[in-house]
Amino acid sequence: MTESGERGALTEAAYYILLALHTPMHGYGIMQFVRQISHDRVNLGAGTLYGAISTLLDKGWIRPLSRERDSRKKEYVITQTGRQAVIAELNRLQELIDNGKKIIGGAHSENESI
Repeated sequence: MTESGERGALTEAAYYILLALHTPMHGYGIMQFVRQISHDRVNLGAGTLYGAISTLLDKGWIRPLSRERDSRKKEYVITQTGRQAVIAELNRLQELIDNGKKIIGGAHSENESI
């Protein structure tokens, strides 16, 4: 996973995980959220999910919530730094869209959508 704290692009998995964690959630809940919001286009496997979670924890973009002793499910939540990363990514993506529309404009066919 190649997220840069500076200006680099987030991976799609990291982006969706950060969106999911605007509400505290455990791993399986994140998987379900991502499938739902992406209309089943993105299906995170356990290895991808927990690898990304580990990276996001290391970056300080998410944090674990304290668990109840009986609970086996660890919940995570986005941090302020993580929110800033999502906002930066949204701005980056918007720039890509705006530049694409400037170049392509009305030159797309009726079967294409922008």
